[in-house]
Amino acid sequence: MGTNLRSVLCFLLLVFVFFGVNAQNRRPKNVQVAVKAKWQGTPLLLEAGELITKESKQLFWEFTDAWLGSDGETGDSDCKSARDCLLKISQQASTLLAKPVASLFHFSLTLRSASPRLVLYRQLADESLSSFPHGDDSSADHCCWVDTGSSLFYDVADLLSWLASPPAAGDAVQGPELFDFDHVHFDSKAGSPVVVLYGAVGTGCFRKFHLSLAKAATEGKVTYVVRPVLPSGCEGKTRPCGAIGARDYVSLAGYGVELALKNMEYKAMDDSAIKKGITLEDPRTEDLSQDVRGFIFSKILDRKPELRSEVMAFRDYLLSSTVSDTLDVWELKDLGHQTAQRIVHASDPLQSMQEINQNFPSVVSSLSRMKLNESIKEEILSNQRMVPPGKALLALNGALLNIEDMDLYMLMDLAHQELSLADHFSKLKIPDGAIRKLLLTTPLPEPDSYRVDYRSVHVNYLNNLEEDDMYKRWRSNINEILMPAFPGQLRYIRKNLFHAVYVIDPATACGLESIDTLRSLYENQLPVRFGVILFSTQLIKRIEDNGGQIPSSDDAQVKEDISTMIIRLFLYIKEHHGIQTAFQFLGNVNTLRTESADSSEDDIEQQHVDGAFVETILPKVKSPPQEILLKLQQEHTLKEASEASSVFVFKLGLAKLKCSFLMNGLVFDSIEEETLLNAMNDELPKIQEQVYYGQIESRTNVLDKLLSENGLSRYNPQIIGGGKNKPRYVSLASSTRRGEAMLNDVIYLHSPETSDDVKYVTHLLAVDVATKKGMKLLHEGVRYLIGGSKSARLGVLFSTSQNADPYSLLFIKLFETTASSFSHKEKVLYFLDKLCLIYEREYLLKTSVDSASSQMLVDKVLELSEEYGLSSKAYRSCLTESLDEELFKRLTKVSQFLSWELGLESDANAIISNGRVIFPVDERTFLGHDLHLLESMEFNQRVKPVQEIIEGIEWQGVDPDLLTSKYFSDVFMFVSSAMATRDRSSESARFEVLSSEYSAVMLGSENATIHIDAVIDPLSPTGQKLASLLQVLQKHVQTSMRIVLNPMVIPLWDIPLKNYYRYVLPNTMGPKAFFANMPLSKTLTMNLDVPEPWLVEPVIAIHDLDNILLENLGATTTLQAVFEVESLVLTGHCSEKDHEAPRGLQLILGTKNRPHLVDTLVMANLGYWQMKVSPGVWYLQLAPGRSSELYLLKGGTDGSHDQSSLKRITIDDLRGKVVHLEVVKKKGKEHEKLLVPADGDDGVKQNNERGSWNSNFLKWASGFVGGRQQSMKGGTKEEHEKGGRHGKTINIFSVASGHLYERFLKIMILSVLKNTDRPLKFWFIKNYLSPQFKDVIPHMAQEYNFEYELITYKWPSWLHKQKEKQRIIWAYKILFLDVIFPLSLEKVIFVDADQIIRTDMGELYDMDIKGRPLAYTPFCDNNKEMDGYRFWRQGFWKEHLRGRPYHISALYVVDLVKFRETAAGDNLRVFYETLSKDPNSLSNLDQDLPNYAQHTVPIFSLPQEWLWCESWCGNATKSKARTIDLCNNPMTKEPKLQGARRIVTEWPDLDFEARKFTAKILGEDIELNEAVAAATDKPNPPPSRDISEDSEQDLESKAEL
Repeated sequence: MGTNLRSVLCFLLLVFVFFGVNAQNRRPKNVQVAVKAKWQGTPLLLEAGELITKESKQLFWEFTDAWLGSDGETGDSDCKSARDCLLKISQQASTLLAKPVASLFHFSLTLRSASPRLVLYRQLADESLSSFPHGDDSSADHCCWVDTGSSLFYDVADLLSWLASPPAAGDAVQGPELFDFDHVHFDSKAGSPVVVLYGAVGTGCFRKFHLSLAKAATEGKVTYVVRPVLPSGCEGKTRPCGAIGARDYVSLAGYGVELALKNMEYKAMDDSAIKKGITLEDPRTEDLSQDVRGFIFSKILDRKPELRSEVMAFRDYLLSSTVSDTLDVWELKDLGHQTAQRIVHASDPLQSMQEINQNFPSVVSSLSRMKLNESIKEEILSNQRMVPPGKALLALNGALLNIEDMDLYMLMDLAHQELSLADHFSKLKIPDGAIRKLLLTTPLPEPDSYRVDYRSVHVNYLNNLEEDDMYKRWRSNINEILMPAFPGQLRYIRKNLFHAVYVIDPATACGLESIDTLRSLYENQLPVRFGVILFSTQLIKRIEDNGGQIPSSDDAQVKEDISTMIIRLFLYIKEHHGIQTAFQFLGNVNTLRTESADSSEDDIEQQHVDGAFVETILPKVKSPPQEILLKLQQEHTLKEASEASSVFVFKLGLAKLKCSFLMNGLVFDSIEEETLLNAMNDELPKIQEQVYYGQIESRTNVLDKLLSENGLSRYNPQIIGGGKNKPRYVSLASSTRRGEAMLNDVIYLHSPETSDDVKYVTHLLAVDVATKKGMKLLHEGVRYLIGGSKSARLGVLFSTSQNADPYSLLFIKLFETTASSFSHKEKVLYFLDKLCLIYEREYLLKTSVDSASSQMLVDKVLELSEEYGLSSKAYRSCLTESLDEELFKRLTKVSQFLSWELGLESDANAIISNGRVIFPVDERTFLGHDLHLLESMEFNQRVKPVQEIIEGIEWQGVDPDLLTSKYFSDVFMFVSSAMATRDRSSESARFEVLSSEYSAVMLGSENATIHIDAVIDPLSPTGQKLASLLQVLQKHVQTSMRIVLNPMVIPLWDIPLKNYYRYVLPNTMGPKAFFANMPLSKTLTMNLDVPEPWLVEPVIAIHDLDNILLENLGATTTLQAVFEVESLVLTGHCSEKDHEAPRGLQLILGTKNRPHLVDTLVMANLGYWQMKVSPGVWYLQLAPGRSSELYLLKGGTDGSHDQSSLKRITIDDLRGKVVHLEVVKKKGKEHEKLLVPADGDDGVKQNNERGSWNSNFLKWASGFVGGRQQSMKGGTKEEHEKGGRHGKTINIFSVASGHLYERFLKIMILSVLKNTDRPLKFWFIKNYLSPQFKDVIPHMAQEYNFEYELITYKWPSWLHKQKEKQRIIWAYKILFLDVIFPLSLEKVIFVDADQIIRTDMGELYDMDIKGRPLAYTPFCDNNKEMDGYRFWRQGFWKEHLRGRPYHISALYVVDLVKFRETAAGDNLRVFYETLSKDPNSLSNLDQDLPNYAQHTVPIFSLPQEWLWCESWCGNATKSKARTIDLCNNPMTKEPKLQGARRIVTEWPDLDFEARKFTAKILGEDIELNEAVAAATDKPNPPPSRDISEDSEQDLESKAEL
C-alpha cells in the first residue's frame, strides 16, 4: 500500500513539475462583477437606526440615546476600520433586540437595505433648504438645522429663543408635512407645532439640538421629528463610526450574475484589439476541499506544502479544462437523478447544490459517471406523479411564495416578519410550541365578495320560476345545469337559481329605469327571479338625522315625500290587484315622466304618480280611481309598511348606493343589463359546483342555502372591503411600552351576563365626545352591547382634547367612573345609554358654561345611578375632586397612542377591532349593526384560525391567578392583531404527501421559528438562485428545512444548464460575483439576474460583455465589470370602474414643486404603467391636457378627500412599489373618448416642460428619475443651421449589444449623416450599451452635429419573459414602441445597427404610409439560390399570410400617433403573450410578430429599393439600393466583418473614420494597417457540435434572416 502511494505521489510530482514550467501558458482567468447604487453613500450608523425602527418606533430613540450616551463622543474611538465600526454598531443594536432578530439585523445592515430610506431623507433635506433660498449660503458650513415650516435654525440659541414662544397649536398648519416613516419623539404632544431636525447622530450639533428639542417635546411645546441626514462635507465632523459608508457609493448585493456559454455558429465578434485592461486579483481564498476530477487538493497540500505553486497550477489546469465538449446520449439520461443523489449524500447539501448548479458545465462530466442508487430514482418518479417534473415550490411557515418575484430583500423582510412576531408572542408568555403552530397558521383567503342576507317581507317578487304558469314547459331537473353549453348560453331550468332583487327609490329616474329593464327581461323570460325593495331617500335622510329612528311627527307638520307615497300606492295595488299590476304602476310612472314635456329628465312630479295610479287601476275597479287615490292620500293607508321598507334598506346599509341590485345576495351598484348578465355568469359556476357535489338538490331552496351559509346582516363597504380596498391593520402586540401601559388601563364593557366570558373580539372606540360624530359612535357602541354580543367586548379611548369644554371632561369622568366601578353590574349599559342621551341632548356643543348646568348634570347622574342600582357614593367621591391631572394624563396618553402608534389624528373618531382600523367613520350611517358585522367578520376571518391553538395552550411560568377571562381576551386581541399585519399569501400546499426518505434534504431543528418547505429542480435557473437564498436563511436565521429534489426529465440531446452562475451576498470586503478559473477558449456572454424593480446598466467594462473570450485577456487575470442601479421601477395598474382600462391615459410624476419629472401612459394590457424613480417622496397625477380634462384620480393620499388630488408615493427601499390607481370620468364627460386625433400642440408644450428638468437641488434626482439621458449637441435651431442642417428633425431608433454591433452602429450613424442635410436625432435603447459607447456618443454628437437620447423600459412582470439576451433585444425592437418614447414624439424610423444608408432618410420620414401604424419593406425574392430558405412561402406562413407579403425587420417606420391611437402596442403584446409560450413559435421574434399580426396591426409595404440585402436580393438590384443590410446568410454563414468589407464599398472608409474618432476620444492608438482591411478572412470552418452548441438553433442567424 505504501509503495503504491509513493508511486502515485512520484507521478504527481512529475506532473507538478511539468505544470510548474507550463503554468504561464494556461494561466487561469477570472471574472468579477459588482453592482453599485447610483446614489452617494449613506452612513451605516444612520442605516442601523432605520433598521431598528422596523422592530419598534421607540427603539429608534433608545438607539439614538445609547449612541449619544456612549462615553460622550469617544464610544467608538477604539474602532480602527469599517469592520470594527460595523461590529460596534451591531453590538449596540443587539442589546435592544431579541437574539434571533439581532442576527438578522446584522445581516440586513451589511445588505444595506435601509440605504434608500436615507436617500429619501436627503431629498427632503434638499427640499427643506431650497424652500428658504436665503438660507442656502449660511447652511454651507452647517451639518444640522431645524425646519419649523416658517423658518430654518442653524444655531441652538436661535431655536431656544423661538421655543420660548412657539406658535399656538392652531397656527401649526403651515408646519412641515409629516409622513408615516417619520421618527416622532414619543413625548411629543399631538397637535403641537411640528419641528424637524435634519442631522446625523455622531455630530456635535445633533446632540445639542436633540437635547433641546427632546426637552421641548416633553414639555408639550412641539412635535419633535428627526430626519437623519449627514450633509456632504460633514463626514469629517462626526465621530469615527458616524461617516462609515458615506464616502463611497453603496455596493449592493442580492442579485445573480450569469456567464452563459455562447453559440458561435456565426462569427460575430469585434476583431479590434483591446488596448487596455484592468488587473484585479481576487483577495479571497478558495475552498480546496472540493473534489476536482477526483483530486482533493487540501489533502495534497497538507502533505506537500512546499509544492504549493505547482499543485495550484495543476488544479487550475484541471478546472479550466473541465468544460465537457462531448457527452454521450446515455450519460445524459439520469443526470437529474445523479445530481439529486450527489446533493442528498453531501455533508453540506445546500453547498453541494450550489457548487453543482452554479458551475454545471465544469462538473457535468463527473456527475454523469456517478453510479445511481435506484431508490432515489424511484422516489423521485413517485413524487412526480403529484408534482410536475421540474416544478419549483417554496413555502415559508406554510405560506407559498412567488418564486419568480423572490429576491433576497423580500426573503429577509419575510423572515424578519416571522421572527418579530415570535418575539412579540414570547413576550405574551406563549410557549414556543404554540408560537410555532401560530406561525404555521395560514390565513383564510379574503372572499372576493360577500352576500347580504336580505330575506324579508319587504322584498316584492315579480315572479317565481317554480310556481308560475309561464315556466311550465321548462325542465325541472336541476342536473341540467351541468350539461355543456356555449359560453354565455342561458340554462332554462324551472328552479329559482338566480334571484335579482333591485333596491331602488321609485321617485328617482334610475330607480324607474331599472323597473323598465327588469320588466323587459322578465317578459323575455330570462331565467331569473326578479324582485324589488323600495325605499325613500328623503325618509332615510331624516332617519339618519334622528339617530337611526323614524322621526315621530304629526302628519300635518311633515308633508309626505313622493317616494313614500309611491311605495304606499305600490303596496296597495299589490294587495288588491296583484304584483303584476303593481309593477305595471311603476312602469306607468316612468312612462308619464319621460313623456312629460315640461319636466326635467330626473324630476318625478305628483301628477305623474296620480296619472299612473289612475291609468293602472282604471280597468280593474268599479268606483272612480280618483276617489280611491284621494282616500289613500288622506288616510295614509299602509304608511307603516312603506316606512318599514325604508327602515329595512337603511339597516341593510344599501341606501347609500342609490340604485343597486342583489344577485343571490351579492351587491352590484350598477343596474345595467350587462352587469346583470355578467353577475349571472359569475354565479353559475358556484352553483354548478354545489350541484355537482350534491350540496344543492332539486328540493333545495338555493337562496336560503347561500344566505344561511355566509350571508351578512348588513352591507358596509368600509367594513366588507373586498377588491382593492384592503383593510388596514395595526399590531397592538408591537405597541411601545407606553402603548402597552395605555392598553392595559382600558376598562372594558360587556353585554349583560357575559363579563366573565373570554372575548375573542375587542372593539376599541376612539371617540371625541366634544363632537356629534364621536358621541354618536359611543352611543351606538353602548346600544350594540345592549343588543347582545357573546364574543366581543368594548373599550373606549377618549380622544377629546384637554382644552375641551368642561361638560365634555365631566362626561368623560362620569363614563370612566361607571366603567371602572360598575362594569359587572347588570344595568350599567342602560345607565350609560341614558347618560349618553342626556349629554347629547342637553350638553353637547353647549357654548355657555355655568356651574348651575354642571350641577344639574351631576344631580341627574346621581338620581339615575340610584334608579339603575349603582352606588352614588362612587360618583360623589370622584366628583368632589376637581378635574384632576390624572384625567389629563390619560387623555394625553390616548392622543399620543392614536397619533404616533396608529397614525390617526389625535382627536379621531375611529374603531380598532382586533387591530383593524376603521377610519374615518361615517356617523350618519354607522349603526350598532356595523359593530356586529365587524365582530362576525373578524371572528370568522382572523380569530377562528388561531382559536384552537390559543385555547389549547398549557401556560407555564404564568401565575394561575392571572389567567382570567380578561387575560385570555387580551391574548386573542394581541395575537390576532399581530397575525393580521403579516404580509403573506393565503395559498398553501400539502408538502407532506411527497416522500422524502431518499431524495429530500432535511436541515435544522424542529424547534426552529421558521420552517421552509421547498420543491426544487437543482438543475434549473430557479435552483441556481434558491440554493444561495436557502443558504442565507440557514446561516442567519434559525430555520428548519425540508427540500424535496424534483429534477426535470432531461432531453437526450441537450444539457439543462449552459451557464456559470453566482448569487451575490453581502460581505465586509464589498459584495461581488467572482468566477474563478473560467474556461479560456469558450465564448461567454454575461447577464444579470436582478430584483424586478432594478434597472441596471454597465458603467465599467473594458471588454465586450456579450462576447467574453478569456484567452484574449493577455496579462490581465481578472475581467472586471461594474454595473449601476440606474433607477428603480415604479409600476402600477390603472382601472376605471365598470369599464376597460383607460388605455392611453397620461400620467406624470414629480415633487410638489416640480410636478412633471417623468411621464408615461397606461397600456390596455391590465391597465399597466411604469415609471423610473429614485428613493424619495413623489406625487403622481394625471397629465395636463386631455387626460386631466376627462378624468379624476379617485382617492388621493395627500390628506384631502378631493377626487382630483395627488397620489403620494414613497420609495424607501430596493423592492420598488406596485400602485393601484382608480380613475373616474368627470361629470358630463362620461361618453367622451380619451384617444382623439392629435393636433400636435400638446407635443410642443410637453417638450418645453421636459427641457427644464435638470436644475436646483433635484438635479441628481432628475438624471436618476427622469428616465431619459439626453444630449442635445447642436440641438437648437440656430446650431442646426450653423452646421448646415435645416428642416424637420428625423428621428431614428436603434439597438445594439456587444462591441461589434456598437462598431456597426457608429458606421450606420455616419452613413445617415452623410446623406442628409436635415437635423437628426438618434434614440438608443441603453440597456445593453457598453460604457465605452456611452462615453463616445456625446462627443460624436457634438462633432457631427446630431442629437441623441438613451431610452429604456423595464420588461413588465406579467408579460412572458424571454430568457436569452438576443431574444430580449429583439423584443425591445417591437413590444414597447408606444411607451418607450416620450409622448411628444410623433414618428420614428428603426434602423438596424449593421445597416449602411445610401440615401436621404428624410424621404422615408416624410413618406405617406396611408394611415398605417407601421411601414416595412417586404423580403425580396430575386436571389433564386435562397428559395429553399424562404419559409414564408410554404406551410403555416403561406396559409396565415394569404397573399400578404412577409416583411423584413431591419428597417421600419413607426407612426407613433397612429400606433397609440389604434392600440397597436397593446394588440402586439396580446399576440406575443399568446404565441411566445410555445417555444416553437416566434423563432425570429421582432420579425415574425408584426408579420403575424398584420391582419390586426396593418403594415404599409415600402418600395423594394428601401432595403437591399445580398442574401435575399442578389446583385442585380444592388445599384438601386437606398439602404444595405448585412443580414446573415444561412447558406454560407459568412462572418459579419468579412461580409461588410466585401459587400459595401464605402464600409472600410466609414469604419476607419468611426474607429479613428473613437480612439481619439478614448485616448487610444489605432493601427494604420487596420484602416482598410482586405477581405482575406478565411472561410468559416464548419461549426463544431459540442455540448454547448449541439442542436441549438442559432439566434443570430435568424436576425433579419
